[in-house]
Amino acid sequence: MSALTTSTPRTARPAAAPGGGGRGGLRTIGTAALAAGAVLALWYLLTSVTGFISPARFPTPPEVWGAARQIVIEGYSNARWHEHVLRSVVLVTAGFVVASTFGVVLGLAMGASRTVEAFLNPIFLVLRPIPPLAWIPLAIVWLGLGDAAKIMVIFVAAFVPSVINSFTGVRQIDRPIFEASAMLAVSGWRYWREVLIPGALPSIFTGLRLSPQASWTTLVAAELVGAVAGLGQILNQGAQDIYPAMILVGMASVALAGWAMTQALGWIERRVMPWRSQA
Repeated sequence: MSALTTSTPRTARPAAAPGGGGRGGLRTIGTAALAAGAVLALWYLLTSVTGFISPARFPTPPEVWGAARQIVIEGYSNARWHEHVLRSVVLVTAGFVVASTFGVVLGLAMGASRTVEAFLNPIFLVLRPIPPLAWIPLAIVWLGLGDAAKIMVIFVAAFVPSVINSFTGVRQIDRPIFEASAMLAVSGWRYWREVLIPGALPSIFTGLRLSPQASWTTLVAAELVGAVAGLGQILNQGAQDIYPAMILVGMASVALAGWAMTQALGWIERRVMPWRSQA
């Protein structure tokens, strides 16, 4: 078995999308709201009421609210909140789109052709264990402290999951499908469009859902070094200013942006493969 193949069982059925509508969706939303309210109440109790947790170590809800108002209205670290978010989202989206495009094509090609796999797999296996963050110094040397270096490390982070899952998706296509396509003389672009891509789509989207997580982690680390604006810059400046409330605002902003990107991918997946949301 190739080293690229993951251990995803072929018989596993994808779970229905959370909050998919009806009473189940309403219960999910209600449970989430109840859990969020409980966490907020506990947070307020431990910090503002009892002082069990020192505000110097973890900010109180009013302090975080004040920091959020400050960055939204007045700005912080060279920009206001929406400018920080927009800059980071643009960088992550650019790196993610380029990496996913190349990664999916390469994974499909390696899965479809033993020759391509034999040629590229050794190179991929050598580069794969290198953490994306390890590329930051080299990216700075090559491309400086600008956006190009950040996009490069995001590309590295998002590229690996796209390749692995696309490769696995092709290898999990049932053999009778390949035999039927060969009997019907399906070849060229039609072979990719009607056989490879549809058969590998579930696994491809699994890789696409994993890639943004790695992309956001890498971007925040890259923005800690030499960024004018961005969510990583909020965290960096907050640490320098010893401003825990603003650090928490930056962390929450990263979580919100990552969640929104995941939801967008889920929406695309449901449009491309509507049968999965009904599974």
